[in-house]
Amino acid sequence: MSSKKREEKLRANDQAGQDGNGGDDEDGEDEDELAGEELRFKVGTNLKYRRLDKYLGGRFSQFSRTKLQKLIKEQGVNVNGRPAKPSYKLNPKDEIDLILPPKEVRELIPEDIPINVIYEDDEMIVVNKQAGLIVHPARGYKSGTLVNGLVYYFQNQLSSVDEDYRPGIVHRLDRNTTGVMVVAKNDTAHWKLSRQFQERTTKKFYITVVHGSPELDADMINAPIGVHPHVREKMAVRPGGKEAISFYEVLERFRGYSLLKMGLKTGRTHQLRVHLAYLKHPIVADDMYGGKVVYPWQLEDREAAPEEPVMGRVALHAWKLFIKHPVSDEEMEFTADPPEDMQRFLDELRKYRAE
Repeated sequence: MSSKKREEKLRANDQAGQDGNGGDDEDGEDEDELAGEELRFKVGTNLKYRRLDKYLGGRFSQFSRTKLQKLIKEQGVNVNGRPAKPSYKLNPKDEIDLILPPKEVRELIPEDIPINVIYEDDEMIVVNKQAGLIVHPARGYKSGTLVNGLVYYFQNQLSSVDEDYRPGIVHRLDRNTTGVMVVAKNDTAHWKLSRQFQERTTKKFYITVVHGSPELDADMINAPIGVHPHVREKMAVRPGGKEAISFYEVLERFRGYSLLKMGLKTGRTHQLRVHLAYLKHPIVADDMYGGKVVYPWQLEDREAAPEEPVMGRVALHAWKLFIKHPVSDEEMEFTADPPEDMQRFLDELRKYRAE
Protein backbone atom coordinates (compact mmCIF):
# COMPACT_ATOMS: atom_id res chain seq x y z
CA MET A 1 0.00 0.00 0.00
CA SER A 2 1.28 3.49 -0.79
CA SER A 3 2.13 5.80 2.09
CA LYS A 4 -0.63 8.17 0.94
CA LYS A 5 -3.27 5.43 0.97
CA ARG A 6 -2.03 4.16 4.34
CA GLU A 7 -2.32 7.67 5.81
CA GLU A 8 -5.85 7.96 4.40
CA LYS A 9 -6.82 4.69 6.09
CA LEU A 10 -5.40 5.86 9.41
CA ARG A 11 -7.21 9.19 9.13
CA ALA A 12 -10.41 7.29 8.42
CA ASN A 13 -9.89 5.34 11.63
CA ASP A 14 -9.32 8.61 13.48
CA GLN A 15 -12.55 10.06 12.12
CA ALA A 16 -14.37 6.91 13.23
CA GLY A 17 -13.37 7.83 16.77
CA GLN A 18 -10.25 5.69 17.19
CA ASP A 19 -12.31 3.74 19.68
CA GLY A 20 -11.27 0.32 18.40
CA ASN A 21 -14.19 -0.15 16.01
CA GLY A 22 -13.46 2.10 13.05
CA GLY A 23 -11.57 1.63 9.83
CA ASP A 24 -12.30 -1.98 8.81
CA ASP A 25 -12.81 -2.73 5.11
CA GLU A 26 -15.97 -4.63 4.20
CA ASP A 27 -14.23 -6.44 1.34
CA GLY A 28 -11.77 -8.14 3.72
CA GLU A 29 -8.63 -6.91 1.96
CA ASP A 30 -7.40 -4.78 4.86
CA GLU A 31 -5.07 -7.40 6.34
CA ASP A 32 -3.46 -8.10 2.96
CA GLU A 33 -2.78 -4.41 2.48
CA LEU A 34 -1.62 -3.63 6.02
CA ALA A 35 0.39 -6.81 6.69
CA GLY A 36 4.01 -5.99 7.46
CA GLU A 37 3.41 -2.23 7.32
CA GLU A 38 5.29 0.23 9.54
CA LEU A 39 2.69 2.53 11.12
CA ARG A 40 2.83 5.62 13.34
CA PHE A 41 -0.28 7.41 14.56
CA LYS A 42 -1.74 9.34 17.48
CA VAL A 43 -4.50 8.10 19.77
CA GLY A 44 -7.78 9.98 19.40
CA THR A 45 -9.96 11.46 22.11
CA ASN A 46 -12.80 8.90 22.03
CA LEU A 47 -11.23 5.85 23.70
CA LYS A 48 -13.36 2.75 24.11
CA TYR A 49 -10.37 0.68 25.26
CA ARG A 50 -7.51 2.25 27.25
CA ARG A 51 -5.38 -0.90 27.61
CA LEU A 52 -2.87 -1.01 24.78
CA ASP A 53 -3.55 -4.64 23.83
CA LYS A 54 -7.33 -4.15 23.70
CA TYR A 55 -7.00 -0.87 21.83
CA LEU A 56 -4.85 -2.43 19.12
CA GLY A 57 -7.09 -5.50 19.01
CA GLY A 58 -10.03 -3.24 18.24
CA ARG A 59 -8.24 -0.95 15.85
CA PHE A 60 -6.65 -3.80 13.90
CA SER A 61 -9.34 -6.44 14.35
CA GLN A 62 -8.35 -8.08 11.06
CA PHE A 63 -5.25 -9.42 12.89
CA SER A 64 -5.64 -12.03 15.61
CA ARG A 65 -5.37 -10.77 19.19
CA THR A 66 -2.74 -13.46 19.83
CA LYS A 67 -0.48 -12.00 17.14
CA LEU A 68 -0.87 -8.46 18.47
CA GLN A 69 -0.30 -9.47 22.10
CA LYS A 70 2.84 -11.38 21.11
CA LEU A 71 4.11 -8.31 19.27
CA ILE A 72 3.56 -6.10 22.34
CA LYS A 73 5.16 -8.59 24.76
CA GLU A 74 8.24 -8.76 22.53
CA GLN A 75 8.54 -4.95 22.77
CA GLY A 76 7.53 -4.47 19.15
CA VAL A 77 5.10 -1.64 19.95
CA ASN A 78 6.34 1.75 21.11
CA VAL A 79 4.20 4.36 22.85
CA ASN A 80 5.73 7.83 22.84
CA GLY A 81 9.01 6.35 21.68
CA ARG A 82 9.34 3.62 24.32
CA PRO A 83 8.32 -0.08 24.38
CA ALA A 84 5.04 -0.53 26.26
CA LYS A 85 3.41 -3.43 28.11
CA PRO A 86 0.05 -4.92 27.05
CA SER A 87 -1.58 -3.37 30.17
CA TYR A 88 -0.31 0.15 29.41
CA LYS A 89 -3.12 2.71 29.85
CA LEU A 90 -3.37 4.94 26.81
CA ASN A 91 -4.18 8.63 26.84
CA PRO A 92 -5.42 10.87 24.03
CA LYS A 93 -2.58 12.10 21.77
CA ASP A 94 -0.24 9.26 22.77
CA GLU A 95 1.88 8.36 19.73
CA ILE A 96 2.04 4.67 18.80
CA ASP A 97 4.43 3.13 16.32
CA LEU A 98 4.57 -0.54 15.38
CA ILE A 99 5.24 -2.94 12.55
CA LEU A 100 2.18 -5.10 11.89
CA PRO A 101 2.55 -8.89 11.50
CA PRO A 102 3.48 -10.00 7.96
CA LYS A 103 1.12 -11.86 5.67
CA GLU A 104 1.11 -15.64 5.93
CA VAL A 105 2.67 -17.37 2.93
CA ARG A 106 0.44 -20.44 2.95
CA GLU A 107 -1.98 -18.43 0.78
CA LEU A 108 0.63 -18.23 -1.99
CA ILE A 109 1.46 -20.73 -4.71
CA PRO A 110 4.78 -22.58 -4.23
CA GLU A 111 6.98 -22.37 -7.32
CA ASP A 112 10.28 -24.09 -8.06
CA ILE A 113 12.32 -20.91 -8.49
CA PRO A 114 16.08 -21.17 -7.82
CA ILE A 115 17.04 -19.63 -4.46
CA ASN A 116 20.73 -18.80 -3.95
CA VAL A 117 21.10 -19.08 -0.16
CA ILE A 118 24.01 -17.22 1.46
CA TYR A 119 23.06 -17.91 5.09
CA GLU A 120 20.21 -19.55 6.97
CA ASP A 121 19.21 -20.23 10.57
CA ASP A 122 15.96 -20.58 12.54
CA GLU A 123 15.23 -16.85 12.43
CA MET A 124 16.18 -15.66 8.96
CA ILE A 125 17.50 -16.52 5.55
CA VAL A 126 19.89 -14.38 3.49
CA VAL A 127 19.73 -14.81 -0.28
CA ASN A 128 21.55 -13.55 -3.35
CA LYS A 129 18.66 -12.39 -5.53
CA GLN A 130 19.01 -12.95 -9.26
CA ALA A 131 18.12 -10.45 -11.98
CA GLY A 132 14.58 -10.38 -13.37
CA LEU A 133 12.98 -11.56 -10.12
CA ILE A 134 10.28 -9.48 -8.45
CA VAL A 135 10.49 -9.73 -4.66
CA HIS A 136 6.85 -10.28 -3.72
CA PRO A 137 3.43 -10.66 -5.38
CA ALA A 138 1.62 -7.47 -6.28
CA ARG A 139 -1.16 -6.43 -8.62
CA GLY A 140 -0.33 -7.95 -11.98
CA TYR A 141 2.34 -10.25 -10.52
CA LYS A 142 0.74 -13.08 -8.57
CA SER A 143 3.42 -15.65 -9.35
CA GLY A 144 7.06 -15.94 -10.35
CA THR A 145 8.32 -13.91 -7.38
CA LEU A 146 11.00 -14.49 -4.77
CA VAL A 147 8.28 -15.12 -2.19
CA ASN A 148 6.71 -17.86 -4.35
CA GLY A 149 10.15 -19.46 -4.56
CA LEU A 150 10.62 -19.20 -0.78
CA VAL A 151 7.29 -20.93 -0.17
CA TYR A 152 8.42 -23.83 -2.36
CA TYR A 153 11.87 -23.92 -0.76
CA PHE A 154 10.57 -24.21 2.79
CA GLN A 155 7.63 -26.52 2.13
CA ASN A 156 9.81 -28.98 0.29
CA GLN A 157 13.10 -28.79 2.15
CA LEU A 158 12.39 -27.74 5.74
CA SER A 159 9.91 -30.24 7.14
CA SER A 160 10.22 -28.76 10.64
CA VAL A 161 8.67 -25.44 9.54
CA ASP A 162 5.06 -25.25 10.75
CA GLU A 163 2.02 -24.00 8.87
CA ASP A 164 2.33 -20.50 10.30
CA TYR A 165 5.74 -19.93 8.70
CA ARG A 166 5.93 -16.48 7.08
CA PRO A 167 8.72 -15.13 4.88
CA GLY A 168 8.80 -11.57 6.18
CA ILE A 169 10.03 -9.29 3.43
CA VAL A 170 11.75 -6.57 5.45
CA HIS A 171 13.41 -4.73 2.55
CA ARG A 172 13.26 -4.89 -1.22
CA LEU A 173 15.38 -4.80 -4.34
CA ASP A 174 14.14 -3.70 -7.75
CA ARG A 175 13.29 -6.41 -10.26
CA ASN A 176 16.60 -6.21 -12.14
CA THR A 177 18.80 -5.37 -9.16
CA THR A 178 20.76 -8.39 -7.93
CA GLY A 179 22.40 -9.16 -4.61
CA VAL A 180 22.01 -9.54 -0.85
CA MET A 181 18.55 -9.67 0.74
CA VAL A 182 17.55 -10.82 4.21
CA VAL A 183 14.16 -12.45 4.79
CA ALA A 184 12.57 -13.14 8.19
CA LYS A 185 11.24 -16.58 9.10
CA ASN A 186 8.85 -15.57 11.88
CA ASP A 187 7.00 -12.57 13.29
CA THR A 188 9.62 -11.78 15.92
CA ALA A 189 12.48 -11.75 13.42
CA HIS A 190 10.28 -9.79 11.02
CA TRP A 191 9.61 -6.81 13.26
CA LYS A 192 13.12 -6.76 14.74
CA LEU A 193 14.76 -6.74 11.30
CA SER A 194 12.20 -4.28 9.94
CA ARG A 195 12.94 -1.88 12.77
CA GLN A 196 16.66 -1.97 11.92
CA PHE A 197 15.88 -0.85 8.38
CA GLN A 198 13.31 1.66 9.60
CA GLU A 199 15.77 3.23 12.06
CA ARG A 200 18.63 3.07 9.53
CA THR A 201 20.94 1.05 11.75
CA THR A 202 21.73 -1.34 8.91
CA LYS A 203 24.49 -0.66 6.41
CA LYS A 204 24.01 -1.45 2.72
CA PHE A 205 26.59 -1.10 -0.03
CA TYR A 206 26.02 -1.51 -3.74
CA ILE A 207 28.30 -1.64 -6.77
CA THR A 208 27.22 -0.20 -10.08
CA VAL A 209 28.62 0.69 -13.49
CA VAL A 210 27.67 4.14 -14.76
CA HIS A 211 28.13 6.10 -17.95
CA GLY A 212 30.94 8.63 -17.80
CA SER A 213 33.29 9.44 -14.96
CA PRO A 214 32.41 11.52 -11.88
CA GLU A 215 34.71 14.47 -11.29
CA LEU A 216 35.34 13.56 -7.63
CA ASP A 217 36.69 10.24 -6.37
CA ALA A 218 34.06 10.22 -3.61
CA ASP A 219 31.16 12.45 -2.60
CA MET A 220 27.76 12.70 -0.93
CA ILE A 221 24.59 13.27 -2.94
CA ASN A 222 21.96 15.14 -0.91
CA ALA A 223 18.96 15.79 -3.16
CA PRO A 224 15.25 15.32 -2.27
CA ILE A 225 13.29 12.72 -4.22
CA GLY A 226 9.60 12.71 -5.10
CA VAL A 227 7.27 11.23 -7.71
CA HIS A 228 8.11 12.44 -11.22
CA PRO A 229 5.79 15.34 -12.19
CA HIS A 230 4.74 13.72 -15.48
CA VAL A 231 5.45 9.97 -15.23
CA ARG A 232 3.87 8.22 -12.24
CA GLU A 233 6.12 5.16 -12.44
CA LYS A 234 9.28 7.29 -12.13
CA MET A 235 10.89 9.22 -9.31
CA ALA A 236 12.82 12.45 -9.67
CA VAL A 237 14.95 14.92 -7.75
CA ARG A 238 12.53 17.76 -7.05
CA PRO A 239 11.83 20.50 -4.49
CA GLY A 240 9.48 19.35 -1.77
CA GLY A 241 10.50 15.72 -2.16
CA LYS A 242 11.59 13.52 0.74
CA GLU A 243 15.12 13.82 2.04
CA ALA A 244 17.43 11.47 0.16
CA ILE A 245 21.14 11.04 0.87
CA SER A 246 23.52 8.73 -1.01
CA PHE A 247 27.28 8.28 -1.04
CA TYR A 248 29.57 7.14 -3.82
CA GLU A 249 33.19 6.12 -4.20
CA VAL A 250 34.88 5.52 -7.54
CA LEU A 251 36.47 2.05 -7.51
CA GLU A 252 37.67 1.96 -11.14
CA ARG A 253 37.60 4.35 -14.07
CA PHE A 254 37.36 3.24 -17.71
CA ARG A 255 37.06 5.16 -20.95
CA GLY A 256 33.41 6.19 -20.95
CA TYR A 257 32.40 4.24 -17.82
CA SER A 258 33.05 3.99 -14.08
CA LEU A 259 32.63 1.33 -11.40
CA LEU A 260 31.19 2.88 -8.23
CA LYS A 261 30.61 1.73 -4.69
CA MET A 262 27.35 3.23 -3.38
CA GLY A 263 25.99 3.69 0.14
CA LEU A 264 22.63 4.85 1.43
CA LYS A 265 21.64 6.95 4.42
CA THR A 266 17.98 7.00 3.37
CA GLY A 267 15.96 4.44 1.42
CA ARG A 268 13.75 6.16 -1.15
CA THR A 269 12.26 4.37 -4.13
CA HIS A 270 14.86 4.11 -6.94
CA GLN A 271 17.15 6.35 -4.87
CA LEU A 272 20.52 5.35 -6.32
CA ARG A 273 19.19 5.28 -9.87
CA VAL A 274 17.65 8.74 -9.52
CA HIS A 275 20.66 10.29 -7.80
CA LEU A 276 23.12 8.98 -10.39
CA ALA A 277 20.93 10.22 -13.24
CA TYR A 278 20.80 13.59 -11.46
CA LEU A 279 24.63 13.66 -11.54
CA LYS A 280 24.47 13.00 -15.30
CA HIS A 281 26.04 9.57 -14.78
CA PRO A 282 23.09 7.18 -15.19
CA ILE A 283 23.48 3.48 -14.49
CA VAL A 284 24.28 1.40 -17.57
CA ALA A 285 21.13 -0.09 -19.17
CA ASP A 286 18.78 1.81 -16.84
CA ASP A 287 16.57 3.08 -19.66
CA MET A 288 14.04 4.57 -17.21
CA TYR A 289 16.65 7.06 -16.00
CA GLY A 290 18.78 7.63 -19.08
CA GLY A 291 21.11 4.62 -19.08
CA LYS A 292 21.94 2.79 -22.30
CA VAL A 293 22.34 -0.89 -23.13
CA VAL A 294 25.99 -1.71 -23.96
CA TYR A 295 27.04 -3.94 -26.87
CA PRO A 296 30.42 -5.60 -27.58
CA TRP A 297 31.01 -3.50 -30.70
CA GLN A 298 30.72 -0.34 -28.63
CA LEU A 299 33.34 -1.45 -26.12
CA GLU A 300 35.69 -2.64 -28.86
CA ASP A 301 35.19 0.52 -30.97
CA ARG A 302 33.98 -1.53 -33.96
CA GLU A 303 31.23 -0.84 -36.45
CA ALA A 304 27.72 -1.53 -35.23
CA ALA A 305 26.78 -5.21 -35.49
CA PRO A 306 23.73 -7.35 -34.59
CA GLU A 307 25.04 -8.76 -31.29
CA GLU A 308 23.70 -9.64 -27.88
CA PRO A 309 24.36 -6.87 -25.33
CA VAL A 310 27.20 -7.24 -22.86
CA MET A 311 24.95 -5.55 -20.30
CA GLY A 312 21.25 -5.56 -21.06
CA ARG A 313 19.78 -4.92 -17.61
CA VAL A 314 20.35 -2.30 -14.91
CA ALA A 315 23.98 -2.66 -13.78
CA LEU A 316 23.25 -2.42 -10.06
CA HIS A 317 24.18 -5.05 -7.48
CA ALA A 318 23.54 -5.15 -3.71
CA TRP A 319 27.04 -6.09 -2.67
CA LYS A 320 27.21 -6.03 1.14
CA LEU A 321 24.72 -5.94 4.00
CA PHE A 322 25.51 -5.35 7.67
CA ILE A 323 22.76 -6.17 10.20
CA LYS A 324 22.33 -7.36 13.77
CA HIS A 325 20.93 -10.84 14.27
CA PRO A 326 17.29 -10.48 15.37
CA VAL A 327 17.72 -12.75 18.41
CA SER A 328 21.40 -12.80 19.43
CA ASP A 329 22.03 -9.15 18.48
CA GLU A 330 25.32 -10.27 16.92
CA GLU A 331 26.77 -7.98 14.23
CA MET A 332 26.67 -9.86 10.92
CA GLU A 333 28.10 -9.12 7.47
CA PHE A 334 26.92 -10.71 4.22
CA THR A 335 28.50 -10.35 0.78
CA ALA A 336 27.36 -11.39 -2.69
CA ASP A 337 29.82 -11.41 -5.57
CA PRO A 338 28.69 -9.68 -8.79
CA PRO A 339 26.52 -11.91 -11.00
CA GLU A 340 27.92 -13.44 -14.18
CA ASP A 341 26.64 -10.77 -16.58
CA MET A 342 28.04 -7.92 -14.52
CA GLN A 343 31.38 -9.67 -13.99
CA ARG A 344 31.64 -10.33 -17.74
CA PHE A 345 30.89 -6.66 -18.39
CA LEU A 346 33.67 -5.59 -15.99
CA ASP A 347 36.10 -8.02 -17.63
CA GLU A 348 35.30 -6.51 -21.03
CA LEU A 349 35.76 -2.99 -19.71
CA ARG A 350 39.16 -3.89 -18.27
CA LYS A 351 40.17 -5.49 -21.55
CA TYR A 352 38.98 -2.84 -24.00
CA ARG A 353 38.36 0.34 -21.97
CA ALA A 354 41.16 0.53 -19.40
CA GLU A 355 42.46 4.07 -18.90
